[in-house]
Amino acid sequence: MNRKEFSNKVYEIVKDIPPGNVATYGMIAFLLGYPQRSRMVGQALHHAPDFQNIPCHRVVNYQGRLTPGWTDQKRLLSDEGVHLKENGCVDLKKSLWDFITTAHR
Repeated sequence: MNRKEFSNKVYEIVKDIPPGNVATYGMIAFLLGYPQRSRMVGQALHHAPDFQNIPCHRVVNYQGRLTPGWTDQKRLLSDEGVHLKENGCVDLKKSLWDFITTAHR
């Protein structure tokens, strides 16, 4: 799979994350069948075209940390009801997307 195909698959998955939930870069890489490619997921999201309205704000790292330097991410997640801990990380126990029960792919 080339980089463009990989990116498009990432966008498809991220569009399926319901409001109020988050996924990790690693989860998305795993769903794509490339569990070692979480950084490539991050790169794809960083370069996501605006016109596709991909909810990139719903993707965080494996600890629930938000994207450094993206100040709007916290507001966007809070507006959707995502639970944040006092340290600013997403509470993954409360907000992690259960992709199995939403019958993804």
